Amino acid sequence: MSSGIQNLELFVRTALEKGSQKSDIEQCLQQAGWPDAQIKNALGQFADIAFPVPVPKPRPYLSAREAFQYLLLFTTLYLSAYYLGSMLFSFVDLAFHDPTVWSWQSSEDSIRLATSFLVVAFPIFLFMSQRIHKEMARNPVKRLSVIRRWLTYLTLFITAGFVIGDLVTLVYKVLDGELTMRFILKVLIVGVIAGSIFCFYLWDLLGEEREA
Repeated sequence: MSSGIQNLELFVRTALEKGSQKSDIEQCLQQAGWPDAQIKNALGQFADIAFPVPVPKPRPYLSAREAFQYLLLFTTLYLSAYYLGSMLFSFVDLAFHDPTVWSWQSSEDSIRLATSFLVVAFPIFLFMSQRIHKEMARNPVKRLSVIRRWLTYLTLFITAGFVIGDLVTLVYKVLDGELTMRFILKVLIVGVIAGSIFCFYLWDLLGEEREA
């Protein structure tokens, strides 16, 4: 932590100890030229509890156990999403096969492999999701987990990239005049899977901000 941030938090603590209101402290720091984000972060370090001295809030933390849980959760999420898309792609190939690039054997192998991954990975994802959700319900401070927020934003970034790439590919094919039902269905598959994951985790983060 830089000395500037340390000085800011020390100033906020001292001002609160002397009985100043958070709104007055915020206005004073804004006049001094501090960025709003740093002001809110410094003020957010202390709870709004009536007590003779400022009561600090829990800080984000990282434990090996939580790192394992979240890495397993998001890894199984990525595997489930990828192989669900792979299986649906194979079904599309079976329904609208192209003799120049398609073979029955390869589609069957792809479906078998995708099913194997889904049977193993998706139940683990559901189990970990439920377990983590219960832990956060019992102890809301766990929402401050550093690795949880990093992996959530990484997931948003990856899925947003897939959605953007999906739309770019669709527009390119439209302009090129090479749209086929086979292609349209595959674009929809990628868009629905990536878009659903993106919307769910974005909604989760926005819900946290509203609660905060």
